[in-house]
Amino acid sequence: MPLFFRKRKPSEEARKRLEYQMCLAKEAGADDILDISKCELSEIPFGAFATCKVLQKKVLIVHTNHLTSLLPKSCSLLSLATIKVLDLHDNQLTALPDDLGQLTALQVLNVERNQLMQLPRSIGNLTQLQTLNVKDNKLKELPDTVGELRSLRTLNISGNEIQRLPQMLAHVRTLEMLSLDASAMVYPPREVCGAGTAAILQFLCKESGLEYYPPSQYLLPILEQDGIENSRDSPDGPTDRFSREELEWQNRFSDYEKRKEQKMLEKLEFERRLELGQREHTQLLQQSSSQKDEILQTVKEEQSRLEQGLSEHQRHLDAERQRLQEQLKQTEQNISSRIQKLLQDNQRQKKSSEILKSLENERIRMEQLMSITQEETESLRRRDVASAMQQMLTESCKNRLIQMAYESQRQNLVQQACSSMAEMDERFQQILSWQQMDQNKAISQILQESAMQKAAFEALQVKKDLMHRQIRSQIKLIETELLQLTQLELKRKSLDTESLQEMISEQRWALSSLLQQLLKEKQQREEELREILEEGMERQLVALLEELSAEHYLPIFAHHRLSLDLLSQMSPGDLAKVGVSEAGLQHEILRRVQELLDAARIQPELKPPMGEVVTPTAPQEPPESVRPSAPPAELEVQASECVVCLEREAQMIFLNCGHVCCCQQCCQPLRTCPLCRQDIAQRLRIYHSS
Repeated sequence: MPLFFRKRKPSEEARKRLEYQMCLAKEAGADDILDISKCELSEIPFGAFATCKVLQKKVLIVHTNHLTSLLPKSCSLLSLATIKVLDLHDNQLTALPDDLGQLTALQVLNVERNQLMQLPRSIGNLTQLQTLNVKDNKLKELPDTVGELRSLRTLNISGNEIQRLPQMLAHVRTLEMLSLDASAMVYPPREVCGAGTAAILQFLCKESGLEYYPPSQYLLPILEQDGIENSRDSPDGPTDRFSREELEWQNRFSDYEKRKEQKMLEKLEFERRLELGQREHTQLLQQSSSQKDEILQTVKEEQSRLEQGLSEHQRHLDAERQRLQEQLKQTEQNISSRIQKLLQDNQRQKKSSEILKSLENERIRMEQLMSITQEETESLRRRDVASAMQQMLTESCKNRLIQMAYESQRQNLVQQACSSMAEMDERFQQILSWQQMDQNKAISQILQESAMQKAAFEALQVKKDLMHRQIRSQIKLIETELLQLTQLELKRKSLDTESLQEMISEQRWALSSLLQQLLKEKQQREEELREILEEGMERQLVALLEELSAEHYLPIFAHHRLSLDLLSQMSPGDLAKVGVSEAGLQHEILRRVQELLDAARIQPELKPPMGEVVTPTAPQEPPESVRPSAPPAELEVQASECVVCLEREAQMIFLNCGHVCCCQQCCQPLRTCPLCRQDIAQRLRIYHSS
């Protein structure tokens, strides 16, 4: 719907006018007119329909409003059954109701200057309609039922888009005045339309095959008659009756003017009463202003009492703040004492680390001695295997010679062949069983040695983690202390205290340097363990895993004592059982191992020497007295929120400043610490254990 069709709220003046006209129409002795024009209405109120129905109104004037529809919801046209004059000009009507023909008493219909697109076909039921004004609308044609308006005297269709008149209009014999745009007409032709109403009706009668009679021969009742006689067309009615009726209509019009003047006087009286009401309203406003001053005085007194209570509450908060500051100082003293203890423990730990290094050197020397013993054992085992293989070769040669002798005597000793073959088969089966027994014995020895090596490697793995775990525990303690220091520093900033700031900064710098040192020792220890792990494997196999980016499988290969020879006899399923889960990596390892072995067979100098495989042995256990110590957990570590997002927990340590103030997500784009604005050299993640 266009913007100008929206419902508008009537102004105060229009609303008063509507109320006045409705009251005026309901008063005793009122005339038959209901005038609600110029009230800025978007629809006719329900009370207007009820008034017309109950008081039998004959004239309804609703012009110069904003009507878009004649009938609102829950209203019926039967309420306007007694209306004879309906004035709707200067509105925004787009259509008339389809049941408009129910207004059988209607004599004048004025819908000038609206937005009508068409007229309803039921308009032909308005048999008493004498004046129809549809000027300045958007009509394109007239319905054929217009020819049924037997009482129509005036028809105005100018200012529309109508180009053709219906032939049924020739049946309207009472039409005296027809207004249209002659220049836009197609039927009847322009020259006929320009000649006047009589020429148009003569043309239509000729087209319809009717005889034309002038409208003066058809007498009609005036507006105030009931219209009983207009059902009969009387071409030769008495003229004096028409003059009497016209005189009576003039008398009624003069009475209407007198009643209008009386209503104007009543309107002036109503305005006087309205002015008195406004004066009373002004007095009430003055009384309310005095009451308002009294209420403001009461509010001021209440506000003064509230300010006194706030001052007392502020003094209480100051006392509480002083108490919290004392507790904070006490907590800082406790933390400084624990940091001093931690530094002393670190010095003792350095001494213990020197002892551990000496023990580690002793362990390496023992491993070298053990490796020499292992090499001797390996050489003895190889000599035994070589002798067993030599014996097997001699026996296989004997079998071959016996078989050749058997073949040479076969032609001559056909009868003795069966018995000789049976004896030879038995001996051959016995020799094979002996070979199988020797092989099983060798395999059992190899499995027993691999089990011993596995136990030694597991002992090494258990012991190698003690020092690494000790370093990690120290890092955990330093992370906890750094987190507590950052929380205390944030709390001190929130309380606006500057005391002991330098002392906490020195402690934080000391802890940060200690943390960096422990991280370096941790990395160095991991490299040492890796070198020890790689010493127990073939160098070509270690290089192969590094080339395939599979260094993380070195512990698995060392644990299962896998060599190039063993890998050449394994399948991808065997590697999957060992722990190598990637299918592509399984096939690539086996293929590269086979290529290395083939190259070693072609060029024996490429095969690694036997002495390069070093079997790890269990190191001596460090003394029980050397254990990492930690200060007792006197204060439970509270979760610190991120100073950037203020939602997640702080999880990152910034080095070199040592602040713990950001979560993992917020620290990624940072280049400087949010608390001290120092450059971030390293980020360290804190993992809280349950």
